[in-house]
Amino acid sequence: MRFDIITVLPGLLESPFAHSILQRAQKKGIAEIVVHNLRDYATNKQKSVDDYPYGGGSGMVMSIEPFSKCIEALKAEREYDEIIFMTPDGPTLNQTMANSLSCLGNIMILCGHYKGIDQRIRDIYVTKEISIGDYVLSGGELPAAVLVDAIVRLIPGVLNDETSALSDSFQGELLDAPIYTRPADWNGHKVPDILLSGHEAKINEWRHEQALLRTQKRRPDLLAD
Repeated sequence: MRFDIITVLPGLLESPFAHSILQRAQKKGIAEIVVHNLRDYATNKQKSVDDYPYGGGSGMVMSIEPFSKCIEALKAEREYDEIIFMTPDGPTLNQTMANSLSCLGNIMILCGHYKGIDQRIRDIYVTKEISIGDYVLSGGELPAAVLVDAIVRLIPGVLNDETSALSDSFQGELLDAPIYTRPADWNGHKVPDILLSGHEAKINEWRHEQALLRTQKRRPDLLAD
């Protein structure tokens, strides 16, 4: 699976993609993550990629030409299943969305900055818009890293235990059940006896019950349907 990420701050994405699961996926050849510097496609000597908004107002808007040149150059090399714009006014990322995106082959991600990007880029090129929450960040780089992480960990072969992702919170619309490890008794705080029983069917039943209780308490909205 390939990700092409367009950003004005490529250095901001170096660390997230160079560690842990994302690093492992790239070393295994399962995921390819390529970051493109938008300034390389600037049309002026100053390499600026923003301008003042029409109609006045505060802030700067990312210009249409650099984005268009970069997108067209990438599209000339391969077809993309989705061209995604990270934006706080898009639909909120959830596990179902990540599951669906993990089945694709090529994804392009556009990272906005300043006040945002020229609306015509969104109208002409973007096929999907995604938010990671109802708040505003300085740019789309960190949301892009979140999205890639959420997708890549679902690809078969990335996690050492391929069933691990299937039991995460939000899979099956439930939060995960409480989890424990050694020691079984820590300063009088004990692991539930059922988890030490070795009875797989009863353990699975307990985990489902606990997941349901936790979801009812913390995220009842997930059970609304």
